[in-house]
Amino acid sequence: MSDSDLALLDRPIWSALTTSQKYLAEGGPRALRYPVDMTPFADMADMSAASFAALGDLLPASQVAALFTLDPVDVPAGFKVVLSETGEQMIGSPADSPLRDAEIVTLGAADVPAMMALTALTKPGPFAARTYELGTFLGIRAGNELVAMAGERMKPGKFVEITAVCVHPDHRGRGYAQALLAAIARQIEARSEIPFLHVFSSNASSIALYQRQGMTIRRRLHVTALMKEG
Repeated sequence: MSDSDLALLDRPIWSALTTSQKYLAEGGPRALRYPVDMTPFADMADMSAASFAALGDLLPASQVAALFTLDPVDVPAGFKVVLSETGEQMIGSPADSPLRDAEIVTLGAADVPAMMALTALTKPGPFAARTYELGTFLGIRAGNELVAMAGERMKPGKFVEITAVCVHPDHRGRGYAQALLAAIARQIEARSEIPFLHVFSSNASSIALYQRQGMTIRRRLHVTALMKEG
């Protein structure tokens, strides 16, 4: 892949909303965001006062915007930071990891309550009522209960972000996360696209899992969630 292709990943939210997911973008030339019932992700053309004002216009009261940036965000007056962390951006082709005692199924609208319950329990990142519309989501059930899942979210150019990789605490240690990571990656690669993902820098166990599966850290990004004051 070329340097210009990889550069899309330096600003994954802006890149996604101006390329493959342009049809989802809300806003204008200075600030863009996904629909609020899909994900809180947003970005700006730059860090100018005018761009922050445009972002503010996209934010209703109490609504959070989450930014992924190369540098720390200097938030101006009128906004407050509710989260400031760093995350590792990882890329690569996760190794296949077959399952012996479970079946991977495709999830859809009827599974949203179960998906939201699982993500609320395991906290892999934001998951809303329409997040599943961003791409394919796969899951594993035990009886009638959804116990593991993973899916697709941001799509900057030819890259597709793997997201919501999570397993119910009572069902860990069975290889479910590895199997779902690989299954999602194979679907992405079948479309001639490239899988990548984000994970908080503090999540050492997940980073180690993804590295064992063959993914590598590309770079560190700053994750800032903010909202308007007042």
